[in-house]
Amino acid sequence: MAERGTDIASIIISMEKAALDRPDAGGFLEISDPDVIYMDPTLDRPIYGLDSLTAYYAGFPVNDSVPPGKMLNSKVQVFGDVAVLTFNFKRGEKPTHGWNATEVYRRTEQGWRIVHTHWAYVKPEMP
Repeated sequence: MAERGTDIASIIISMEKAALDRPDAGGFLEISDPDVIYMDPTLDRPIYGLDSLTAYYAGFPVNDSVPPGKMLNSKVQVFGDVAVLTFNFKRGEKPTHGWNATEVYRRTEQGWRIVHTHWAYVKPEMP
């Protein structure tokens, strides 16, 4: 029986929340496709491929003291074997701790995997 859109949304949101709840970036590596593309505002250019993303994340320490964050306003749009997750992520009380996130997932033999991830600051100060 094929998954329905609401089932797919629940699966993807659960995967994303599990990755966000970890004190390290390993959760995202586990659900990323080998061909993943990663973008965030701290980078000069995108990161291409899981090996490069793994090397990038290796520079981030495990931090068990980071307060839990909240996934807000999540929405999953399903287009066959592709799904787009958009959400806001907030950690802490400062407005500067907010993020806009877009994750594009592809259904693979291993299940749903991230093929594109893009993080941006919520309401950044413009130059």
